[in-house]
Amino acid sequence: MVKLLNKEVQNYINANLNTDLHALLLKKSPFPDITMQEIVQQIKGKQVAQKKFPFLLKDGIIFPPQLNLEQSSSEKTAIYKSEALKGEKFIDLTSGFGIDAYYLSRNFNDITLIEQNPELLAIVKHNWAILDKKAKFVNAKLEDFLYNNQEYFDVIYLDPARRDQNKNKVFLLEDLSPDILEIQEKLLSISDQVVIKLSPLIDLKYLISVLPRISRIDIVALKNDVKEVVIFLSKEVQNEIICHCVNLESGESEFSFNFGEEENANSEYSEPERYIYIPNNSVLKAGIFNLIAEKFKLKKLHPNTHLYTSDEIKADFPGRIMETEVVDSKSIKKKEQFNIISKNYPLKPEEIKKKYGLKDGGDDYLIFTQSKKGKIILKSV
Repeated sequence: MVKLLNKEVQNYINANLNTDLHALLLKKSPFPDITMQEIVQQIKGKQVAQKKFPFLLKDGIIFPPQLNLEQSSSEKTAIYKSEALKGEKFIDLTSGFGIDAYYLSRNFNDITLIEQNPELLAIVKHNWAILDKKAKFVNAKLEDFLYNNQEYFDVIYLDPARRDQNKNKVFLLEDLSPDILEIQEKLLSISDQVVIKLSPLIDLKYLISVLPRISRIDIVALKNDVKEVVIFLSKEVQNEIICHCVNLESGESEFSFNFGEEENANSEYSEPERYIYIPNNSVLKAGIFNLIAEKFKLKKLHPNTHLYTSDEIKADFPGRIMETEVVDSKSIKKKEQFNIISKNYPLKPEEIKKKYGLKDGGDDYLIFTQSKKGKIILKSV
């Protein structure tokens, strides 16, 4: 690791940030004691950091293998999660590359990181020294640490591995590593609050059915791409579970609700009015299709069309808002340019473009969807 910090090596890495890495791997390393694979690993790390965690673009930072980079949270989602946490003692039981731990622990004085991979932990320890961030670094399996631990923590954080022994993705809590169902009681015996990051694909009703101590669920999207579902466990069984739907870097409002509200919510239906509302993906993930209509006094187009409408604009709606008009398919001319949206419609956007001979992009939109009266086409105004 120290060899990679040599000034000449770092200069070579920085000079090749935009080089074709496949071609670079075929070349011989210019440094006798460093392989080209090690150099390319650092270049990939810097490339990922530019988009995902730019705070690590500093002299002296070392990057881990590609898999660890992919599994790390982004800086944006880590900062969001950190806003809800504070206390004296924080522990991350699955440190990984330490992005979450770096931000989630910033309102704590006593910080512990657990990581079973000694090489990865050494990289994190080195980087935190560069960043002037202090912690206790423990190389151990999570289960072994929990068995021997005598300390009490204000917050425990963990991001379980979501791949099985064959590297296939898994989603059920009992299939994760560690098994959350198996260790939940132990975790809550040594902490006031347990925060767990889970796959964006996990089913929320399933979570609530198997984890009675959930007090809060955050559905975190970044630029309308749902990145993670974060659950908060507390010592007592909760009568109400609050859910936060957030779409970072979108300028959209956060939407919060209590689980159970959707069951009692009802939607009115209408043909398209002046404005059309498209919920962001964190709201769609929550499945609150009637509640969102009720809360914002909107009408749905169709029971299976998650588009909403109103004559007066609801500017704080968590999603995209468009002023539209209904158009006839015969008015669509070939080679016109549109962004195509297909919701509850037989054809996908690519099929629609091919059928009507349309070009993709531009500032205008066509929405192909259904109301209760049948298929309709909406054009942005």
